[in-house]
Amino acid sequence: METSRPFLEGTTNFEPSDISVMSLALDDVCKALGLDGNAKAKQVVAERLIELVRRGERSPRRLRDRLLREAHAGTRS
Repeated sequence: METSRPFLEGTTNFEPSDISVMSLALDDVCKALGLDGNAKAKQVVAERLIELVRRGERSPRRLRDRLLREAHAGTRS
């Protein structure tokens, strides 16, 4: 099963290729941030990811990089 699929319930339909892109990016971001086992944090990342894909971003690398920048910016004091 693709990683992002559980977070897509109740959202606009996505093409299979979009789901694959989101899954790749979600896996990479969660691994980089050490979010394995943290369902709430993973959900927050997935929701942001879905928003970015809805806005037209389709590159898993750019999605990953943007989410990681946003996560790191949010941890600065």
